[in-house]
Parts: sequence; structure tokens; C-alpha cells
Amino acid sequence: MSGTRVWWAAALLSVSMACGVAEGGGDDLSPDGGVSSSTAPRTGSDARGEGADAAETAAEVPLVLFLGDSLTAGYGLDPDQAYPALIGQEIRARGWQLDVLNAGVSGETTAGGLRRLDWVLGQSDPALVLLALGGNDGLRGVPVATMISNLRAIVAGVRERSPESIVVLAGMQSPPNMGAEYIEGFRAAFPLVAREDDLPLVPFLLEGVGGVRALNQADGIHPTAEGQRALADNVWAVIEPLLEQRMSAAAR
Repeated sequence: MSGTRVWWAAALLSVSMACGVAEGGGDDLSPDGGVSSSTAPRTGSDARGEGADAAETAAEVPLVLFLGDSLTAGYGLDPDQAYPALIGQEIRARGWQLDVLNAGVSGETTAGGLRRLDWVLGQSDPALVLLALGGNDGLRGVPVATMISNLRAIVAGVRERSPESIVVLAGMQSPPNMGAEYIEGFRAAFPLVAREDDLPLVPFLLEGVGGVRALNQADGIHPTAEGQRALADNVWAVIEPLLEQRMSAAAR
């Protein structure tokens, strides 16, 4: 792990402890103890109508779903500054008829994401799911095998409910105080799941951001608006060609 990543992970651990996040998942709690909605409003260009016409339009527009924690939720920022919303802007700039749903929850673990998966999927039939969970598992020292099992169960759940959905996995890093064996196992878990379940992989969601003070808020772990743009770039580099292929196929 590079020096910047070690600094980021150490800061992440200290802030998590200070926030008093409960063991077992913070499904509906933000780090400051406030209630956090599990889904932000859709950001697609066709999701802003009203009444029955809007509901019908939202149901017809393919969805890009982001399932994550506070990094995805855009903790400390306006929802429009979080990377899912920024990716929504890229989608609209290309004229693609795709909606975006940010299902990030502060404090979320892979276990929490698995528990609420049916509820999230019950609102949509996504064209693509970006799975960005695991950071809080590392903070809590959740066994790597348990995290892997949860990630794979989420992937299986998406594929069972939405067989045509593309699932993309975002990699994370663990705190440096967990021991070399845990750190290496955690880091290897995401490529392992991607390989075994045939998933496109964002190697490290916080690449270029973790440990860079200028790109993080005062807590040292949650990206600033500029940092969120870097996260959007990391994710967009992987999902843009997948969406391009999907939209081209749909147009035939």
C-alpha cells in the first residue's frame, strides 16, 4: 500500500471510531447520527416530471444504480456533487436515455447492502449496477471471506432479479493496522470477486484521491467536490464503454 493510501486508511479508521458507527451495518444512519435516505432522487433528465406521466417515464427509462456507502452518497456535499450525479451529467451530455439512482448510505457495509438489495431492486430494473461497498467492512475487521461472500451474494441477487443488468465492482483498501495478512487479503478480494463472477472492475475507487489532503474534506476521508470529480473519472473510465455498448445494442 502506498504512503498516501496508508495515510488515507489511518484517517478513515480514526474518523470511523470517532463517529461511533455501530457494528453490523449503519443502514440508515449517517456518521453524525442523522438519518440518511437510502436513495437520492433520480438525476436523469427524464426523472423530473410530475404525476402519473413522470412515474411512467421513470419506469421506462433504463437505470444506472450506484450501491455504496458515504463515498457514494456524497457525505458532506450537495447530492449533485456526488460522483453518481456527475456521471449522470456525462450520460445526459451524450444524449443517452438513462436515469441515475444514487443508493449510497453512510456507514453501509456489504452485509447492509445485501439486506436492502431487494428493496433497492424493487424500485428498478437497472441496466448497470456499480457495487461500491467494502470500505466499512475493512474498518470493522470483517473477515475477508465474509465480505467476499456478501459481495458475491449481492451480485447473484442482482443477476437473479435483473438478468440483463451489468454489474461493475469498485475496489477498496483496508486500514493499515489490521496486519499484513488481512491487508493483502482485503486488497485481493475485489479482483478475486471480479474474476470469479466475471465482473468489470474499478481497481480502486479512491485512486488519486485517498490521502490527498486537497481533495478531501476536513475529516480527511470524504472527498471534496473536486475529489468526487476524480471518483467520477475513475468510475466513468470503466462504465462508459459498457454503457456505450448497451446503448448501441438497444438502438439496433
